[in-house]
Amino acid sequence: MSVGELKDTIIIIRHGKPALSRTMWLDWRGYRHWWVQYDEGGLMPDQDVPESVVAAAAEADLVISSPLRRAYESAQLAAGRNPDIVDADLVEASLPPPHLGLIRFRPTTWGTLARMLWWFGWTDGLESHADARIRGEHMAGKLVDHAAGGKTIFVAAHGWYNRILKTGLVKRGWQCVSQNGDLHWSLRRFERATRES
Repeated sequence: MSVGELKDTIIIIRHGKPALSRTMWLDWRGYRHWWVQYDEGGLMPDQDVPESVVAAAAEADLVISSPLRRAYESAQLAAGRNPDIVDADLVEASLPPPHLGLIRFRPTTWGTLARMLWWFGWTDGLESHADARIRGEHMAGKLVDHAAGGKTIFVAAHGWYNRILKTGLVKRGWQCVSQNGDLHWSLRRFERATRES
């Protein structure tokens, strides 16, 4: 991209640290209930938003969020206002735990195990890996449309789903110019030369 060339920009963050504890031991049914609470719950109070995230939100012409509370609150904290758009296509990909009887793990271990098996086809009646990718492709297209004409879009979403969005954007010719992992408040920045509509 040449100096001074107008560009479309999409900045995608993972939400901040949730309030729900991950220290308990749960069987698979307990984890499924825990995940429902996780989706309904908000952020741990009094956490600092990284300066890089606040600065990215300040650039935005449009702030977009997943409807899940942890993402919505992250967008509010970063931007200092409510999101302009809340889009259900930004929710996290499903994490269906395998049915392992009375075996108990902490939520982090359940999450890793569920994600691995989901990747290979386990759904337990929830959204499949293939369907999540289709949804991600569709959402990536909507973000591209929102950014057209040299706009900057700030998106608050979720860890695994953000990887899916990255794939969809790169396939459309966007460049990921910076990223800093997948932890809470992590950030990916995508750019391309603008295409006026």
